[in-house]
Amino acid sequence: MMNTFTLVGKSLAQHARKFSCSELVSKERQAIFPRLLFTRFYSKEVMQERHQLSNDFFFRQLFDDVSWTYTYLLADVESKTAVIIDPVLERAPRDAKLIKELGFKLKFALNTHCHADHITGTGYLKQLLPGTLSVIGKYSCANADRWLDDGETVEFGKHKLVGVSTPGHTNGCMTYIVHEQGMAFTGDAVLIRGCGRTDFQEGNPKTLYESVHGKIFSLPDNFRLYPAHDYNGQLETTVEEEKKYNPRLSKSLDEFVEIMNNLKLAYPKQIVLSIKPSVVFACN
Repeated sequence: MMNTFTLVGKSLAQHARKFSCSELVSKERQAIFPRLLFTRFYSKEVMQERHQLSNDFFFRQLFDDVSWTYTYLLADVESKTAVIIDPVLERAPRDAKLIKELGFKLKFALNTHCHADHITGTGYLKQLLPGTLSVIGKYSCANADRWLDDGETVEFGKHKLVGVSTPGHTNGCMTYIVHEQGMAFTGDAVLIRGCGRTDFQEGNPKTLYESVHGKIFSLPDNFRLYPAHDYNGQLETTVEEEKKYNPRLSKSLDEFVEIMNNLKLAYPKQIVLSIKPSVVFACN
């Protein structure tokens, strides 16, 4: 309790120096102080401190508002070498334009898995940015320049992604982890307060639960998680948050299996297009 009061006192003193006495008594300032104190206390005492991205690491989150898909652009600032995760076909020109504007050289275009709700932009990006290589998990049954096995790495400049096999949504699902930056790209294995469905595409709820708890929830609590989709306007989450608040994955294994077996979801709108052989070939 002493630490809490000390922290609050320091915060109040620091912010009080910024205002005159007349300002301090205003209703506006009185309303600001409690929020400032609560934010300081909450972030330090309840949640672990966030990893700060290093100065030589570039990160940009992109969005497709049709399929609600997140695409991620990562790069080594010094060498200008970049990778992109889960590009969307219709957004490939946007992504290529951004990469050129920033002066990056796209080395790899990765997919976390074969998506059923949109068509990957990997093949199109290879046309727009010659020299790009496609990457996907070896058990995805999709064509690519490189198939990753569990624990293999993808390097770009000084940085690297570790590909971790996290099946359950599909057999080929991969989670890409950047340990030094405290972040992981979870595809559909872990969504923000949710997870990918397990009722088709080789899905298995028991396998997904074991993958998440064994490979993702075992990461440090303050690791940031970036999913392939979000339908509620959220950008990111953390290991700690999902372990506590995910309404599915915070349950026991038996409860999780029961939930997943009774979702009764409609099939994705673009599933017929996305699983056609000609489209899968486009991953290459």
